[in-house]
This record gives sequence, structure tokens and C-alpha cells, in this order.
Amino acid sequence: MSDILYMKIDQNIEIDHMDVRLGDVAKLECTNASIKNRLKTIKLLKIEPQKSNRYIFSVLKVVELIHQVYPDLEIQNLGEADFIIDYESSAYAKDRFSIVKVVLLCITIFIGSAFSIMTFNNDVGVTQVFQQVYELMMGRPSDGFTVLEASYSVGIAVGILVFYNHFGGKRITKDPTPMEVEMRQYENDVNTTLIDGCNRKETNIDVD
Repeated sequence: MSDILYMKIDQNIEIDHMDVRLGDVAKLECTNASIKNRLKTIKLLKIEPQKSNRYIFSVLKVVELIHQVYPDLEIQNLGEADFIIDYESSAYAKDRFSIVKVVLLCITIFIGSAFSIMTFNNDVGVTQVFQQVYELMMGRPSDGFTVLEASYSVGIAVGILVFYNHFGGKRITKDPTPMEVEMRQYENDVNTTLIDGCNRKETNIDVD
């Protein structure tokens, strides 16, 4: 019985070094450990700094490179048919300016969210509704700060925490938040668009 190689490659792989080998992008499994260890060292790509830092790679090209070493090896692909190699240098990852950009982005989101909440409250007249409800229930005019306003403010804070599912860097529940689901869907859409675009332009790394 011939050896069988099981290979799984994710849709998007981030690399921080220029010599990309099969073990960097793929999970391999084979009953023959020597074959698996040898294939991990196969060189897939040499990234050039002056060129694009994102490459679309076909799994058929990977199979071709493997067959150059083991012509009779049977390969079972359990991952993507096309995948993205995204290069990011270690110097960029450690760049302090990226931390500044994250802080500025958080401040912008905070101010924008606060502005949106205040605008919504003014548009629907929340203040007037609270005043009317308080006067109807208590029989006297509201002074602008009652239990309704306090509970509403607390409710907004609790709702934000529940929605983002984080508090002080800790996850409240194990379920993904709607934001995480949308971000994952966005990443999948971007990856699919990049792969489809390169396939149409025939700029991906594929077999001849």
C-alpha cells in the first residue's frame, strides 16, 4: 500500500519571513514520518521586498512541487483550492506607530459612538418621553435626572458590554459576538474577492 499524504491549508496565511516553505502554510499528516518531515522543508516561494506582499497560490502548484520530490505519493487535499500568502515583516509588526494608529482608531470609534447615541436620543425625543412618563407616574415634573435617566444610562453601558462580549480584556461568554461574526464574514469576502480577481487576471501562482 502506497503512502498517503493528508494536507490542509487555510485560506489566508500570514508570514513574517521571506523564505516560505510548505511547513509554514500547510498542516501535513502521513504515516511515514520521514516523508512528512521532508515535505515541510519544500520551498514554495521567495518573497522579494520590492514586490507585492500578498500572493495568491494554487494548491495544484503545491502538489506539483511535492510530486517533484515524491512522484508516486498520493495526496489528499483537505483545505482550500487557492490560498493567500500575506507577508508582513517583523519590523512592521513591532512598529510603535501601529500602536498609535490603534489608539487613534479607538478614540475615533468612541467619539463617533457617543455622538450617534446622543443624536438618536435627540431625534426620537427620549428626554421628553422620560419627562412625560415621570410626570404621569409620579405626579410632579421631572428635574431632568431621575431613575429613568439613570437606568437608561446603565442599560446602554450593559448593552454595549453584552454586545461586544468583553469586559476588561475578558470574554463574558464563549459565544462569538455579532461583531466577530461580521468581521469573519468580511475577511472571507475579502479573501474570496482577492482570489477570484487574481484567477481572472491569471496573476496567481499556479501550474503551467
